[in-house]
Amino acid sequence: MAQVNVIDKEILIKIVYYGPALSGKTTNLEYINQKISCAKSSELVSISTEGDRTLFFDFLPIQSNVIPGFRTKFQLYTVPGQVYYNATRRLVLQGVDGIVFVADSQWNRQQANAESLANMKENLADLGIAHKDIPFALQYNKRDLDQISTRESMDQILNHGKYKAPVFESIALRGVAVFDTLNAVSKMCVVKLLKDIKPRE
Repeated sequence: MAQVNVIDKEILIKIVYYGPALSGKTTNLEYINQKISCAKSSELVSISTEGDRTLFFDFLPIQSNVIPGFRTKFQLYTVPGQVYYNATRRLVLQGVDGIVFVADSQWNRQQANAESLANMKENLADLGIAHKDIPFALQYNKRDLDQISTRESMDQILNHGKYKAPVFESIALRGVAVFDTLNAVSKMCVVKLLKDIKPRE
């Protein structure tokens, strides 16, 4: 659940961008960081390695007055895509309020998408979090490339069953659907927060 600091009148909502290596997680945060005014965001921290674009996480707090009387701060993280950083993935998921799963639309990356989604659910379960209880959006990225899977095919792999998530077809490098995805998951997080705190009023 989001962290609520009554003394400082601040709410902290953590959104994690998950997905396979090089699917566009870091590209999303880079684009958001470029477009949001300096007054509302801090410097984007990115640690790159030879084997993966993101070793640990990217961190981008965005301040917004979503809930009257409180300053709402959204912290955006990405997880490393490569499998051998799984302990870091699980660490970044701790305290998560919402998740954007960034899938690679290329047809030869569908198995990697499926494996990463299964890994995400497994890590959430290890943390005692049910996937269905977390605000969740899917972003099918790289829709401008050749040899991509259809949305229907990707839905069959990633978005079937009872708990269907909102889907955004994106080109993160050009900013297509980047903010649409972020806005959707942010709104879901706020709705869940209001629902969770209402009985305490």
